[in-house]
Amino acid sequence: MDPDYFEELVDEALEDLPEQFAERLDNVDLVVQARPSRKILREMGLLGRSTLLGLYQGVPQTKRDTSYGNVMPDRILVFREPILDEADATCPEDGDFDEAVRQAVRKTVLHEIGHHFGLSDEDLERLQYG
Repeated sequence: MDPDYFEELVDEALEDLPEQFAERLDNVDLVVQARPSRKILREMGLLGRSTLLGLYQGVPQTKRDTSYGNVMPDRILVFREPILDEADATCPEDGDFDEAVRQAVRKTVLHEIGHHFGLSDEDLERLQYG
């Protein structure tokens, strides 16, 4: 899949956020990378066959207090190649691969934005974004 088209799908996922969430995104950069670095995988304890589709790096809104300020933006990393692999593995043979990628991107972006708002992996799992 063309990297520019993949980034369009990420932008689309952001544009589809409900307004009450989109207007509350604060100090966040969303970055697409081909894959997570070995350093990130090591820090996450995900060496070997583990898959990482996205990563939130920052201070969740629920942890911010009056001293929060003058900080670098939080980052949401979206990893293109693992998402494409995931979509390929889950898409039926006669299925729409682009739609499978679109859904995987949407779920990943929403999952990482959930972390920005202070939701845990367990919370996101209950909401079916885990």
